[in-house]
Amino acid sequence: MEPGLKNARVIDVHAHLVLAATMGAAGDFGPWLGQDADGTPYFQIGTTYRLRGVRYAGGPFMDVDLRLRRMQDHGIDFQVVSPNPLTYFHFIPAADAARFCRVHNDAMAAAIAPHPHRLAGWAALPIQDPVQAAEELERAVRELGLRGAAFGTDSVLALDDPRMDVVYAKAVDLDVPIYIHPGSAGIDGPPGDPALRRFDLDIVAGYAAQETLAVATLIFGGVLDRHPKLDLCISHGGGNTALLMGRMARAARKRPWSPASLRADGAFEERLARLWFDTHIDHPQILELLARAVGTDHLVYGTNFAGWDEPDDTRDHGMSAAEQARLADNARRLLRAT
Repeated sequence: MEPGLKNARVIDVHAHLVLAATMGAAGDFGPWLGQDADGTPYFQIGTTYRLRGVRYAGGPFMDVDLRLRRMQDHGIDFQVVSPNPLTYFHFIPAADAARFCRVHNDAMAAAIAPHPHRLAGWAALPIQDPVQAAEELERAVRELGLRGAAFGTDSVLALDDPRMDVVYAKAVDLDVPIYIHPGSAGIDGPPGDPALRRFDLDIVAGYAAQETLAVATLIFGGVLDRHPKLDLCISHGGGNTALLMGRMARAARKRPWSPASLRADGAFEERLARLWFDTHIDHPQILELLARAVGTDHLVYGTNFAGWDEPDDTRDHGMSAAEQARLADNARRLLRAT
């Protein structure tokens, strides 16, 4: 008998799934799979973005059976799979995004349904239209059985925009978490800093910057105060949060724009400790620093499964049995599976 979410020893919450049914579902924006003349696979969004050299078709990103075998080889008992960050589509027309997300979530539910003891899913949302996003979140949770939603750090709306409150309120009403993960600039939105186009800095440094900005925006922008029961999980340990949390806390106490609610000693830290973070950080001392600030009970295990930066430790995951058990119990609390 497979362990299932309630008994899994290792639960991975950072694992992206690419779904064949979504190809072309965003209209002129794609996405599409293809192959160059030399046989190099590519994944294309619209007319300007093409990712070359990542084999989605025939690999664990798309083939669920291959994913399950790889999970077995890597000692991962259970995964919560999320949308591909290349297809967040937060900058395209809302109607195209809503259509894509509906197709995506239907396909996600169908892909994981045969494997309830191994897989669960995060829903994609068209957050450029928060009302439609809230409606799709409700459909995805109530009708499709998805565990919550995953969307990007960057959109036409800031994470603290009051219009986003309808999405956060719906998550609280449904009692589900939200997972927030970056997407590279220039896929379907503004091009971003040209320096990030070299050396994969868009994902090495750009992602960390986006995650840090997300943490600051959620706290400084009052999202946690407006929604005290909301559970938000930020990928990659919140980017540079562990290194910058002291400066952010000082800014909360001293800068003129900071609201009165954040000016007391410890007010910023209290809100920071309410956020959740996955442990895909790649440096144990940074993870230790983050854990001291937010507590070990708000950390969950993540791998970016089958990605370029997947952890090298594939059996013990660089953790003791006690650490594995703690992170798995945390994931069960986050996912309302206790």
